[in-house]
Amino acid sequence: MNDRTWGGFGPGKEPGEGAGGAPGACSPEAGAWTHVPIREECDVAVARRRARELARHQGFPESGVEAIATAVSEVARNIVVHAAPGEIVLGAASEPGRRGVVVVAHDEEPGIPDLQEAMRDGFSTSGGLGLGLPSARRFMDEFSIASPPGGGTTVTMKKWTHDPDE
Repeated sequence: MNDRTWGGFGPGKEPGEGAGGAPGACSPEAGAWTHVPIREECDVAVARRRARELARHQGFPESGVEAIATAVSEVARNIVVHAAPGEIVLGAASEPGRRGVVVVAHDEEPGIPDLQEAMRDGFSTSGGLGLGLPSARRFMDEFSIASPPGGGTTVTMKKWTHDPDE
């Protein structure tokens, strides 16, 4: 990735640092960010495996683990098909009474010209089923996407579970 800051963070920064985003209640636990470069299909499997590991560590039930892993697979595969190289960043988050997983997927180019259309079930520019981004949104509790013209795409997703320690 180049040196420009993206999605609220960039080289040497983590999600929530810089670019106006101050760490808050949803800050990750120290050292919890995992960066997975996405260049080819085998990287999708690595991202999926890391997402599963983090979700289990955060105490998600198996259904939540698989929901997170599937959402990560969808956004990672979009990077491979439409915009490689890119990166998936995974982080553990906590708030009073709950724990979560934060996923940030980013690529540099070419961006998505019509976000509303891209989020519609069945829309595809690659001949696929057109379920990737809409499915990822359904699997996660929070979902946002930004794709400024020529600026690449950043998808931020969060999934939460009850914190058994509270």
